[in-house]
Amino acid sequence: MDNYRTSWAPRPALVVSAWAVTALLLVGLVADAVTGDRGGLVLFALAALAVGAFAAHASLVRPRLAADTEGLVARTLSGTHRLPWAQTRTRLRTTRRLGRDGVTLEIEQDDELYVFGWLDLGEDPRDVLDVLSTLRARS
Repeated sequence: MDNYRTSWAPRPALVVSAWAVTALLLVGLVADAVTGDRGGLVLFALAALAVGAFAAHASLVRPRLAADTEGLVARTLSGTHRLPWAQTRTRLRTTRRLGRDGVTLEIEQDDELYVFGWLDLGEDPRDVLDVLSTLRARS
């Protein structure tokens, strides 16, 4: 029996941490509103919005990617997209920024491109591509 992981999403601990940070930022926002610190109010509001948006996205769109012998399922804010193996192409893209390499998994179907990083998948995209390659070979 194979124990391949066939769905990937942001790590639960990361999502819970994002919600906790959002709550702390909202406390800071209220404190700045009470004290009248407009500069801090704007900064706390922007930070709470950004972290809260990440937490909401990571909570609502789970799993981000799933696979079986028929193909892939990618979840986005616009819905769930079924991607049959025969119509998809998967590859890794490595970019270098600020002295660090960033690896993303790209899945292409017709004119659609889905890009997943380690935050989206909860693990290294190279490991995910290995599992996807094995599943594709079985289909």
